[in-house]
Amino acid sequence: MSGNSSILPSEEAFEDFKKQCLSGENWHSKYDKNGMQVWVELPANKSNNAPKVHKIKCKMAIKDVSAATMYDVIHDGQYRKLWDANMLESYDIARLADNADVGYYSWLCPKPIKNRDVVTLRSWRVTNDEYIIINFSVKHPKIPPQSNLVRAVSVLTGYFIKATGPDSCTFIYLSQADPKGSLPKWVVNKASEVLAPRVMKSVHKAGKDYPAWKEKNSPDMKPWLNPKQSTLPMMDPTELSLQRADSLENVDESSKRDAQESEDSS
Repeated sequence: MSGNSSILPSEEAFEDFKKQCLSGENWHSKYDKNGMQVWVELPANKSNNAPKVHKIKCKMAIKDVSAATMYDVIHDGQYRKLWDANMLESYDIARLADNADVGYYSWLCPKPIKNRDVVTLRSWRVTNDEYIIINFSVKHPKIPPQSNLVRAVSVLTGYFIKATGPDSCTFIYLSQADPKGSLPKWVVNKASEVLAPRVMKSVHKAGKDYPAWKEKNSPDMKPWLNPKQSTLPMMDPTELSLQRADSLENVDESSKRDAQESEDSS
């Protein structure tokens, strides 16, 4: 890609994300129950100076919700306010293309860790019975980091949803993110083994409840499917730049983790 759209994901980026979602190599199983699986891929560099970057992949076999509905659930910001218990604030900032926008999201972290936020470029692709949504962190000139939150970095995060029937699908969430700060091992373990399955179950329940909710809440308004419905202002993608993890301040949370140190002995 070239010119103004160079920061926007290419077809190769979508294909690479799909490949990661479907790959079984170098993934360590953390959870496998009731049709749900969670894997963690550790970074190759395990030295003390290695970045706090981990990659997690969650897969769920959904037998009672269509792929199209799950895709709508992930996109629908108004509905997310009802089912995402970890969300502090979320809003779309601007539209970059028919299939791309930039948005803000902040979320609650387990105590005593500080809450996090991200500014991400999100893009999506629908082909036949497959739906892909990917995002990565960007710098927005008008939304700098806040003192009361730690600005995290999404290296690459997204969803791969594939229909397996008229009302069933395979739902995969994959995220490579740098939470910044100084997170101990117990937080990462908890996220992969406890929080991830819990969130996936919440998403599944949200999918089951979505059709009835949407019927009463602007049922024909789906700008992710019909770009002309979008009321977001247009923004030139060249105003954005990739947010590199090493350009953000590392907040020292070591004092906060002392009380949890015993949980890091396993």
